[in-house]
Amino acid sequence: MTAYAAHLRVYEPLAAFEGLERRRWEAYLKAGNIPSVSGGLEMEHAAGIRALIGRPPTMMPVIGEHAFVTDVDGVTLLCPWRTRIRACEASGDFRELLPDELADTFLPRPVAEIAEDELEQWRIENPELHTHILTSTWQVPLRWFVLVEPDEREVALGVASAGTTRVTGRQLVYRTAMSRARRRTARALAVLRSTLEDSMVTAAVEDLGRWLEEFHPRSLVELDYGGLVHLLDDAELHQDESARDVAEALAALTEGDGERAGAAYGRVTARMKALQGVEAAN
Repeated sequence: MTAYAAHLRVYEPLAAFEGLERRRWEAYLKAGNIPSVSGGLEMEHAAGIRALIGRPPTMMPVIGEHAFVTDVDGVTLLCPWRTRIRACEASGDFRELLPDELADTFLPRPVAEIAEDELEQWRIENPELHTHILTSTWQVPLRWFVLVEPDEREVALGVASAGTTRVTGRQLVYRTAMSRARRRTARALAVLRSTLEDSMVTAAVEDLGRWLEEFHPRSLVELDYGGLVHLLDDAELHQDESARDVAEALAALTEGDGERAGAAYGRVTARMKALQGVEAAN
């Protein structure tokens, strides 16, 4: 679990959970000691490091059940981490991107098979449950920006801790209501289906729309640059208007202005490529 990752989260109202799951989160809220988003990310990162450097390495993190919690208009909303399940999903996704020989080097086949079995068993035992967090390392997927609008963007530069170079409170986050995210996804799909021949782009947005449909209609959607903010200087952080660029690209496609659409799309892809370039830097 790299520290340089962006996250797309869904916070659901407590009423969206049922049975044992509902009672578990009610007890969790009552107990308090709920991690902040930054604290939670540090906990997951530390668990990932422990799993990798153990003897033998287990690869899969071991961490308790937690949730991010927020309040909107007096309603408590929760975003369960489901860290172990997300790690199992990520292991399969990672291996699919690489040839078998190379994948075995980074994630041994026996470990991957255990993760696959664990994930399948969880799905069988919890057919009504799903993961509330999508994670992307070294970039923000462009399709995520379809869900939000520029005026929902919040930027904080953070402050350096005394005597160290560590910066806390640094963030770039978009938050929006689930109803708005779904409407924007539907509009974007209508534009893409009528103007683009690239079925992969459309399919990716369709998959995102299906994921949103799994949640309560009164949920909150949060797009968080996470650790990527530490790869951007203050000016770059302030000037990152990727949601505006994606919106402009879609608007230009609607108007049949391919040149303007290409320019807007180029601006946001250039930002993401610059972030991805850091991964390969020596």
